[in-house]
Amino acid sequence: MAILEIKKYGNVVLRKKAEVILQIDANIKRLAYNMLETMYLVLGVGLAAPQIGMSVRLCVVDIDLSKRSPVIMINPTIISRDGSKILGKEGCLSFPGFYENVKRYEGIVVRYRDLNGEELEIKAQNLLARVVQHEVDHLDAKLFIDYLPEWKRRFVEKKVKSSRNAGNW
Repeated sequence: MAILEIKKYGNVVLRKKAEVILQIDANIKRLAYNMLETMYLVLGVGLAAPQIGMSVRLCVVDIDLSKRSPVIMINPTIISRDGSKILGKEGCLSFPGFYENVKRYEGIVVRYRDLNGEELEIKAQNLLARVVQHEVDHLDAKLFIDYLPEWKRRFVEKKVKSSRNAGNW
């Protein structure tokens, strides 16, 4: 397996809507496993293919700190949202060191294909729901800072630019 480079905010691939995966072949499977390995190495709980430069609808998620519950989602679609939106702190591997409060639905149902091509649905609550919403947003070219008020988003963008200029990125 290989460790993949995580693309940082400002990379154009993060603002490009990901393409549907039509065939689950050896390359897609290898990509999924490499994404998991990369996510675990950097202590993430989710990673979407655009974040490693691949504009395809694939994401990996594992909120289990023991790294024993990975979920690989091909062409995920959130088919229902329930509960109210709750405010929670989010970070993003494409924004290392930055965290902001974002409102997300507390429960969702997501439909996707696994590596065998089987269509699955899971009901996700709380942290899992938040992570899946965050990763599906990446596939739709949406970033967590897009949920912030404009003044705060501009502030974060300015801090990111300062970090980049200081060589901290």
